[in-house]
Amino acid sequence: MPASPLASVLFVCVHNAGRSQMAAGFLGHLAGDRVEVRSAGSLPADRINPSAIEAMAELGIDITGQEPKVLTTEAVQASDYVITMGCGDACPIFPGKKYLNWELEDPAGKGVEAVRPIRDRIRSRIEALIADIDARQEA
Repeated sequence: MPASPLASVLFVCVHNAGRSQMAAGFLGHLAGDRVEVRSAGSLPADRINPSAIEAMAELGIDITGQEPKVLTTEAVQASDYVITMGCGDACPIFPGKKYLNWELEDPAGKGVEAVRPIRDRIRSRIEALIADIDARQEA
């Protein structure tokens, strides 16, 4: 029987088509089943940003199977970490959650050349997040 995840993380941005999808892709790729990963948007788009898909594919991470999802109160309640990326006041606040706001440029409408630096900033933050989750589990 597999071990239960160490933590659950919800990534939230407006359209759930770029930043939050890349973050979820990185966390799933780098942490595996040690962390439960969710993503959602306050106003979800119709599809994932093609430039985000291409930028992630360059690193061997496939996010083509993902779809933008609407942010629900239940998703927030079920998560230990709630990481917002420009969703403003749309994200409900519940006690006992760790909230982080990552200021990241929105990749909407940008080509892959402009999305790569955003992707790389997200990866750095994901690596730090995994270290934080691991440290909390050891404490």
